[in-house]
Amino acid sequence: MKPLRRWPGWPALLLALLPLLGGTPKIAGAASAGEAPTAAPAEAVVQAAALKPRTVSWITLSREYPGAFATRGPAGIKRVALTFDDVPDEQYTPEVLDILAREHVRATFFVVGERAAKAPSVLCRIRAEGHAIGNHSYDHTSYAHLPPSKFEEQIESTSRLLRTHLGFTPRFLRPPYGEITPRQLMWTQSRGYFVVNWDVDTQDWRGLSADQIVRNAQKTLAPGSIILQHAGGGIGEDLSGTVKALPRLIRMLRDQGYEMVTVPELLGESEEIEKMRLY
Repeated sequence: MKPLRRWPGWPALLLALLPLLGGTPKIAGAASAGEAPTAAPAEAVVQAAALKPRTVSWITLSREYPGAFATRGPAGIKRVALTFDDVPDEQYTPEVLDILAREHVRATFFVVGERAAKAPSVLCRIRAEGHAIGNHSYDHTSYAHLPPSKFEEQIESTSRLLRTHLGFTPRFLRPPYGEITPRQLMWTQSRGYFVVNWDVDTQDWRGLSADQIVRNAQKTLAPGSIILQHAGGGIGEDLSGTVKALPRLIRMLRDQGYEMVTVPELLGESEEIEKMRLY
């Protein structure tokens, strides 16, 4: 399998620094962290603007699409959601599941379709052990620069696969790299999907140590937080830090009085599109 292309996990950090920065982070089409901006001729700027999708901050999306986009849950109660992207993985996903079972914690796993097609037994184990499941595209391609038909197929092909193995269509989506445009969000909302990103980024995909991962989780942690981690890696990607950090992270959350719940529980929303449409 080709490695999953990663971008630095800076969106959550920008959200946390927003009051100091005096602005809102631009997600789709933004420069990678550490990449110095360079001046460009006016003509080039105009041409680039015509080609790029409209960039909108996560804060704006949350405000303009209530019930269709979120990065966190209600802040009035000490509950958080552990989420794991890029599953299923035959190495790391079972290790994460073992820890969650031992600690009696339920989490939310965002599934990449082509991975599920190769490891359906791991997918079914996730569900059998009581965890929530979401759609994370078919092959981890960024949505923001896809034409409508390709974007829709990324979601629907994975939904069909999940429906085949699980018997229902998961409502929650997480776009690769957190990138989605307003036009795409309107489409997902019209089909009954709910896009969920995050406000706590552990940056575990960088191969960090357990100490670093736990420290990153603490930086923007608050009641209602949605915590981003990974339980599947690309070729050569080391998530051993994630596995080592998870028991410590769970213990830290409990010591601070947090209850760990699934994303549907945190947001008070149905996990399934079909059930949601019955109300």
